[in-house]
Amino acid sequence: MSRLIALVFAALLGLYLKRFYRGPAEHWVHDSVGGVFYEIFWCLVLAILLPRLKKEKVAIVVLIATCILEFLQLWHPPSLEYLRSFFIGRTILGSYFDWWDFPYYFIGTALGYALLRALDRRNP
Repeated sequence: MSRLIALVFAALLGLYLKRFYRGPAEHWVHDSVGGVFYEIFWCLVLAILLPRLKKEKVAIVVLIATCILEFLQLWHPPSLEYLRSFFIGRTILGSYFDWWDFPYYFIGTALGYALLRALDRRNP
């Protein structure tokens, strides 16, 4: 249950930062900090869907998948462009490639892993 609560919190906070935040460093928060919560969100989703998968593997799978999605942003076939025309499509698939997204993916995955460890210690 604690993973589910953390998932909802990460999703809402990530959505807020990506879409609604207005304030200092707005562009950076929308484009970069949101990537941290994107990784945390997917770590929690995978851990909930595959509870027997080790936390280390969850983090590695999420990091690899999101890095692949980042490179996929270099490809612009009509089907992907159509999906990216919607907010949820842009949020999941991204819309443009940026090398500077990778550090945030690594940070977010590390935090997602740490969160899973902390939740498991709290609720063995």
